[in-house]
Amino acid sequence: MAHQKGAARKGPKGFYAVLAGVAIVGLIALGYAVRSGGAVTEPVELTGMDDLRTLVQTAQGVAIGSPEAPVKMLVFSDYQCPYCGQFAAQMKPLLEENEVAQGMLQVVFYDFPLGGGHRHSFIAARAARCAGDQGKFWEYHDLLYGQQSRWSPKPSTPMGDFEDFAQRIGLDVAEFKGCLNSDRHADVVTANRMLGLQLGVNATPTVIINGKRVPNALDYQNISAMIAREAGA
Repeated sequence: MAHQKGAARKGPKGFYAVLAGVAIVGLIALGYAVRSGGAVTEPVELTGMDDLRTLVQTAQGVAIGSPEAPVKMLVFSDYQCPYCGQFAAQMKPLLEENEVAQGMLQVVFYDFPLGGGHRHSFIAARAARCAGDQGKFWEYHDLLYGQQSRWSPKPSTPMGDFEDFAQRIGLDVAEFKGCLNSDRHADVVTANRMLGLQLGVNATPTVIINGKRVPNALDYQNISAMIAREAGA
């Protein structure tokens, strides 16, 4: 399949044009890090994020598809959100097989840990980023959603599950554990959430296509038609 996967560290081409079409709201202050052992489990305090370009660069969305694609889809997602799990299992494969493979679409994934009852979503996002350090972000992303019912309801941080998933997809588990039991990528995940707040995200999954909010993120026919219209335009 002819598409690219990786971290969009400077944002995909045309990204700022996409953002220009989205209403910008004020930043909501985020608190200091909370740790479970040595692992940061909550957003950290960031400075200098009032500049949108700096915020986008810090957020480091993870992209599937060509940066030259005429249609940019931003997906803000929470690993404990059941509807996000449906999007990952049902919509992502269809988009990859069709619009992404045809060069029409680039999908850029952003973490949006909701917090509250979703107390493991921030560290789950960090875990996926740690897997990404070894080149297996998407494999870990898909496994987190596929095994959501196993780890998400647990009352304490499911470190054992996260480590088991790392082993299952062939990661260097010691390296993964060293990453997870630290603050690595806490700034990135925090910036992901801050970017979502800037764009008015208040629920997950939130899908934005070329600056336009998609009303039903689980309706493939609607999304496919919207992508075709945007590609034609």
